Amino acid sequence: MIINLYKPVGWTSFDVCKKIRSITNEKKVGHGGTLDPFAEGVLIIGTGFDTKKLSSFTNEVKSYDALLNLGSTTDTLDSEGKISLTKEIPHFSENDIINCFSSYIGDYYQTPPMYSAKKIKGKKLYEYARKNIEVSREPVLVKIYSLSLNFFDSSHISFSVKCSKGTYVRVLGKDIAESLGTVGYLNKLVRTSVGKFSIEKSQTIERFTSSWKLSMKKTK
Repeated sequence: MIINLYKPVGWTSFDVCKKIRSITNEKKVGHGGTLDPFAEGVLIIGTGFDTKKLSSFTNEVKSYDALLNLGSTTDTLDSEGKISLTKEIPHFSENDIINCFSSYIGDYYQTPPMYSAKKIKGKKLYEYARKNIEVSREPVLVKIYSLSLNFFDSSHISFSVKCSKGTYVRVLGKDIAESLGTVGYLNKLVRTSVGKFSIEKSQTIERFTSSWKLSMKKTK
């Protein structure tokens, strides 16, 4: 079974898999692409035999809506981290933002964040970060298919992005802030699609639980 699930804020992707396992009693449950705990939105879940299909979803193009806070940044580059740096925010116009965005369209090298699950020398980067160990990371080539401005004010930028596998939207937010002459972190991140799976057709965990219990009653 493949499920288009809406991951809530505060849950890890593993938390969601564990919950679905307890609901369905399936031994094998996995997901098709991690979502950070502070993020929400589309998380593709596979159960049983269909877990073998999950690698194909990991490689799909993904879309996100993000809210970037300017003037300060955190060690995690999101709202769950500790403020690590503050910087004055220069005046910028809509055209300044649009011109900044255009520089990221296409192939784009970004450095994986220390607070991430990427492995270096057999350990996940966040394991080093939690011990205050900075590890050298090679920039990774990703692709930005589209990047559009939703709204902005003097200290926030809301944008939508469609990107390739392996893109860290937190890092994109950091890079955008630095291109505008300041620093920033993501205050909100919503995954709106994974390939053909959209947020409009995504099920909450509560809704999935109810429909699963109903289907089980009908089969008895």
